[in-house]
Parts: sequence; structure tokens; C-alpha cells
Amino acid sequence: MKYKLVILDWDGTVMDTVPKIVNTINTVADQYSFPRESEEKTKSIIGLSLENALETLFPEQANRSSELAATYKHVYKEVDKTPTSLFDGVEHVLKQLTDQGVKVAVATGKSRQGLNRLMEETGLAGYFVTTRTADEAESKPNPDMLNQIMSELGILPCDTVMVGDTIIDMEMARLANVDAIGVTFGVASGEQLKAAGARYITSQFAQLVDGLR
Repeated sequence: MKYKLVILDWDGTVMDTVPKIVNTINTVADQYSFPRESEEKTKSIIGLSLENALETLFPEQANRSSELAATYKHVYKEVDKTPTSLFDGVEHVLKQLTDQGVKVAVATGKSRQGLNRLMEETGLAGYFVTTRTADEAESKPNPDMLNQIMSELGILPCDTVMVGDTIIDMEMARLANVDAIGVTFGVASGEQLKAAGARYITSQFAQLVDGLR
């Protein structure tokens, strides 16, 4: 295995949450009578911390970002019923990596509460040696999350890879001087991910191990 540490994004990489995020943002826009943004633009902010994402989508409402974020969390958890599930092959790959002694971590724009809830629901927590959320680090694409994880584990950038589905993830990897692998079942296309610096691209989570070799 080429890497000692694999850092995974969550939304659109480990879990199929992108449709639910888009629907939740649209519901928030409707509740406040904001015009909805295009699906492409709405998807493009996935990965940013929540308040940063809402400020980017609705810049004229930047002074209400905390209020909008609270509404988003309520809608996401209590109102929107869009189903979410792990992508095929996720647990199998996590077990493979763990069995081979590779450390696996998460770097996500989700809140700590949100990530912990999904970790518990999916039963995946035991596979990850550490995690970072938007509550503990600067928002992506700032490399703070990756730098914190590498520092905590004592692993060098040359032995680390970031796996994600967005241009934001690829940019974060570049700023942290780590390799990036792009997955095409989330937000960005293979062409977009390659242009943003992905050294390997896969359309199936189960094929991720090939890229890690």
C-alpha cells in the first residue's frame, strides 16, 4: 500500500447525502422566500462549513448566516425525508485498509454533532482513528483539517492521501501537499476532479484500493 494514512471526506464520498443537502438548502430558501440557486451552484458549496456555504449561496443574507444555519440543521434532521445511505463497498474497503494497517480518518465540512450522529447510525466509528469537522478546524479548502490530522498521528504529507468528491477537497489536498483521489459519485465530474489535481479517479468506492496502490 502506497499510503500510511487515508483521509476521507464524508458527504458525497462515504455517504450519499448530496441530494438531501440540496433539498434542505432549497427548503431553507423557500422558507425565507429566497430564490433557489441552480442545482450545480448549490452542489458546488458542499464541503464548506455550513455558515460559509450559506453565505456563499446567499451573500445578501450574510448577516443572518447563524439563523439560516440553525434553520438548515432543523430541516435536515427533522423535516427533509430524502433517504441517505453509504455508498456500495464502503465498509468492505474500510475493513481492508484497517486490516492492512493503514490509518483511516475523516475530514468533513459537517458539524461534530452531525458527523457523530451519522457515525453512530452507520456503525463505522471504529474504523476511523481520528476525525475533524468544521467545528474544530478552518473551513475547507483551508488545509487546517488535514494538517491537524497528520500532526496528531505523526504522519508526513508524502504518506497521506485525501479522498473526496469535490473541487474543494482537491484544493485542500493541494494546499496540504498531499495526494488527492477523486470519486465521481458525489458532486464533481471526473474531468473537474482531474483538472483540480486528482492523481486517480474512481466511479466506485470498491475500486478505491486500486488507486491507493
